[in-house]
Amino acid sequence: MEGINKTSKIQFFFRPFSTSPEVQVVIFVAFLVMYVTSVTGNATIAVTVQLNHALHTPMYFFLANLAVLEIFYTSAIAPLALANLLTMGKTSVSVTGCGTQMFFFVFLGAADCVLLAVMACDRFIAICYPLRYALITSWPLCAELVAGSLVLGCLLSLPLTVLIFHLPFCNNNEIYHFYCDLPAVMRLACADTHVHETALYIISFIVLSIPLSLISISYTFIVAAIVRIQSAEGRQRAFSTCSSHLMVVLLQYGCTSFIYLSPSSSYSPEMGRMVSVVYTFITPILNPLIYSMRNKELKDALRKTLRKF
Repeated sequence: MEGINKTSKIQFFFRPFSTSPEVQVVIFVAFLVMYVTSVTGNATIAVTVQLNHALHTPMYFFLANLAVLEIFYTSAIAPLALANLLTMGKTSVSVTGCGTQMFFFVFLGAADCVLLAVMACDRFIAICYPLRYALITSWPLCAELVAGSLVLGCLLSLPLTVLIFHLPFCNNNEIYHFYCDLPAVMRLACADTHVHETALYIISFIVLSIPLSLISISYTFIVAAIVRIQSAEGRQRAFSTCSSHLMVVLLQYGCTSFIYLSPSSSYSPEMGRMVSVVYTFITPILNPLIYSMRNKELKDALRKTLRKF
């Protein structure tokens, strides 16, 4: 009980990227621009889908939900990271605050991975079973799949966060990161963390490997079906739609696998922090750019929406 009481009073600090105030300001501006661009781009996609009845299809329904997820996902990280950059690492966060950020980061990240797998399955049905697509992908099923991705994300995040924050934290309270990431926080614990590292690896493997397997299987059948399309225009349209989804998947799963599926002995705090910038700031920017640039229907709907305003 005494150890828990001591831990609850600890304030965590984040190690700054540089000891130079000028460098910190430059990084702050870069992070702020990326955050604003990400929120604006994803909000634009969500609003465009909502306002255009031609886009009220399962594919764009999932895309709009992915955009909303990305907004919350980035917003769970960015404000605290920006405040820390401005104060040269002097912004503190309580154990409760750190645990809350970790929970939402894992929750939204896991839901994001599941939703990407759902989108791959949706494209598989649309391309391989076009005549039965409307019957299979009913609106109740689409809503259940989105809700299911959120529930699964919560069920995976909650026990992992609770497990990590039952560890005792002693004198070392500087997190070598710009947010409360799981490996970085576990390194500060003054207790054996082998069980926690194993739990993190198992949950990360579940979150990453199962959706990625579904995506790989779906796209194997999709490519085989596209090759059989007689029309060159039809093949090009199908490849354009699917390639944009694959680019997002490769970025998301590649970076997160590098961090969470690597052995703990090979974990590098500096490399972990740099790679994390990709999937917390850069990937949420690329999502709306990739989908809008490679999707004619979405570009046309966006132009119509802009004309209205």
